[in-house]
Amino acid sequence: MPPQTRDSERKRLAQRTLDLVRERGAEVPLTTLAAEEGISRHRVEEIFEDEDDLTEAVAEIWLDPHVSIMEEVVAADLPPNRKMYEFFVRRFRVNRERYRADPGFFAVVCELGAARFERVRSFVDLADHYLCEIIVQAQADGFFAGLEIDEALSLINQMVNNYTLPDTLLHIDAKLSEEKLARIIDTIFIGLSGEEGGARGVNTLRLADS
Repeated sequence: MPPQTRDSERKRLAQRTLDLVRERGAEVPLTTLAAEEGISRHRVEEIFEDEDDLTEAVAEIWLDPHVSIMEEVVAADLPPNRKMYEFFVRRFRVNRERYRADPGFFAVVCELGAARFERVRSFVDLADHYLCEIIVQAQADGFFAGLEIDEALSLINQMVNNYTLPDTLLHIDAKLSEEKLARIIDTIFIGLSGEEGGARGVNTLRLADS
């Protein structure tokens, strides 16, 4: 099969798999995909090496809007605080729209992604790579003083993870908003640094003198 034809068929079958997941509310293995398409298992295996390869192809389709957003934001001529906000809020809006449109389907996709996380880890690594580019820009403007890039990356990810982990929407959708995310980003840029602020300065707690 010519590479161009294989790539086209790979995308088509991955989208078909995603549609079947929506219809069935469960994972769709290669055997089921072949049966639904009326083709042999061998034909499907010419395109996908195994179940993990199919998962990766489906993930590429699901995550493509996120990748496009990240590339657009990182390339934009924006100050680093605005760029970081857009980096997170635009992807959050995609997830929220998908969740509210079909909560059951969204939950199944989250479950499948968690079950085969190693196959989507490259997306997480890509997001971290782009976020590091924004951090470097911010540090050049004087923010996050005293922090190594990896340390700043870890801290920022922990502070915004409610807006980046899709399955958070399954539990606290109503509590998440663009306004709250903007305040979190503002706070990160106001106070995040390597300076010790005293939070760890007391080893034991004691009652204040009455």
